[in-house]
Amino acid sequence: MTAPVRLIVGLGNPGPEYETTRHNAGFWVADHVADDLKASFSLEKSFFALVARARADGQAAYLAKPITFMNRSGQAVGALARFYKLVPEEILVIHDELDFMPGIAKLKFGGGHAGHNGLRDIQSALSSPGFWRLRIGIGHPRTMGLAQQVVGFVLNPPRREELTAIEGVIDRCRAVMPALLKGEFDQATNQLHQGNP
Repeated sequence: MTAPVRLIVGLGNPGPEYETTRHNAGFWVADHVADDLKASFSLEKSFFALVARARADGQAAYLAKPITFMNRSGQAVGALARFYKLVPEEILVIHDELDFMPGIAKLKFGGGHAGHNGLRDIQSALSSPGFWRLRIGIGHPRTMGLAQQVVGFVLNPPRREELTAIEGVIDRCRAVMPALLKGEFDQATNQLHQGNP
């Protein structure tokens, strides 16, 4: 598990109507990381994704934002992994996390999908749960005191104070990307988790 990250996948739903919704937190992080790596996304239909290519630590790195809906995210991840001959351990998936409050981000290797449709589809496409996950807390309607179903909650924009907390998390995620791209997972995990409230 010391191979550096070669493919960073932000999860979200395509289209302007979803751009600002909580479920698109993975897209938000991917956009900032692409900026940091001076890479830009372009549509690549054969990969079912917007793809950006960069150099990091002397080797090629790829960023992707699937253009399928969330529950078909595995199409893009599987296609990119096959084409670039990537093993699951070289893949980092960035996604929204209902179990964490806004302001919390955690890095994790492997594990279940906890009902997240994007993760479920990626596990199926890779035939393995053995990839990295960067989980961006968006809170749960129950813990946020909202009488809202989960589906409606994730498909709505965060409130102002939530957005401020999420933006802080995005900055912290950007700060650990160089370590992840070098395979320095312990350092990245410690640095990221120290910033959690």
